[in-house]
Amino acid sequence: MIWRLTALLGIAWALGFAAFMLSLGKPLDGRKTDAIVVLTGASGRIDRGLQVLAAGDAKRMLVSGVDPDVKPGEFAAQYKIDRKLFTRSIDLGWQAVDTRSNADETAKWVQRHKYKSVRLVTSDWHMPRAKLELSKTLPGVEVVGDAVRSQPGFAMLFREYHKYLVRRAALLVGVS
Repeated sequence: MIWRLTALLGIAWALGFAAFMLSLGKPLDGRKTDAIVVLTGASGRIDRGLQVLAAGDAKRMLVSGVDPDVKPGEFAAQYKIDRKLFTRSIDLGWQAVDTRSNADETAKWVQRHKYKSVRLVTSDWHMPRAKLELSKTLPGVEVVGDAVRSQPGFAMLFREYHKYLVRRAALLVGVS
């Protein structure tokens, strides 16, 4: 009996991991949203957000999880952002330190601006958990994933899958 239960759990885990691999985010093109939220971390995320903003696919962008030592002028200079565009269309969030606090910081920003749709920009491997967190904190707001492709190793995917499972289980039992 225990062997069967163990085998069943192993099969469920493997099928879940396969589903997780298939749910990794993909780049999104040509879709308009009210806003863009970029979660800092891996390379390419901020560049992707700026590309979408420049294309006119959203009105405004929040970069969540910016290091508190980064000054707006330094940020604008590093990414070669026109000062007018930066002032009217880009906000930097310095409060977030992890995915959950990214979601909290984003929720406050989205509510302040009364946005109804958000394009989430993060790495492909991070998209399932990040989208889960944002969707939880933004009821009634459409969260659309726009993933930056990466080359995550098996260890990274294995770790992220388990973080996703733990967070999903916590939300199911009501732990926020």
